[in-house]
Amino acid sequence: MSLLELDDVTRTVPLPDGDPLTILSGVDLTVEPGDRVSIVGRSGSGKSTLLNMLGLLDLPTTGTLSFDGVDVRTMRSGRRDRLRGSDIGFIFQQFNLLEGRTATENAVVPLIYASGSSFWRRERLAREMLERVGLGHRLDSLPGSLSGGEQQRVAIARALVRSPRLILADEPTGALDLETGQSVMDLLDEIVEEREAALVVITHDPAIAARGDRHFRLVKGTLTAASSSSATIDDEPFPSDRDVTAEVTG
Repeated sequence: MSLLELDDVTRTVPLPDGDPLTILSGVDLTVEPGDRVSIVGRSGSGKSTLLNMLGLLDLPTTGTLSFDGVDVRTMRSGRRDRLRGSDIGFIFQQFNLLEGRTATENAVVPLIYASGSSFWRRERLAREMLERVGLGHRLDSLPGSLSGGEQQRVAIARALVRSPRLILADEPTGALDLETGQSVMDLLDEIVEEREAALVVITHDPAIAARGDRHFRLVKGTLTAASSSSATIDDEPFPSDRDVTAEVTG
């Protein structure tokens, strides 16, 4: 059984004049345990919307989105929230760490609402994961005292502390230098192999995309398979997800 499956998924939003704007169109994607999937897309191609869909933060307008063979639209919102918290880890380009909180306190956040032993062992688990990503000497450091690469490793530890089955990485190396970025990707590859988790990396960088086992291009909301050597797209104008949100709400 597939871990995650999108079948003919479309996502549209209404514009102020009432007309629909299609952000994703007929997306088909299957993600299996152990997969390393790379998706390349320019700003405004629908990447953020697709990431939200994969992370169960958003639902299709049409089509089917299934997790473990269950259509997520049939789930209550509470069940989707619990599934997201336990089985999906998010890694963002901008780290999103809590200022004024130590590396350990940042990494422990996903365990605050955990149940059973994960809750009672939350600080120990956070520290163990920070050690796993090479930050055993930085457990009590604040984000402002950490380098960009160290902050990203804290973000990775936070994403992985609950041993998610699906890891979603949004431009995970975009704010890092080349050497640090490669080190971060090496670490993700190691953890995916160890835990047989699935990794989906959404990026504009063909070099990062080429590290995946399966490659896709996202252009104007349409997802197509690509070879690692052709994981580039034309920079065609398309309203960004942020622009769309501003239009709809503004």
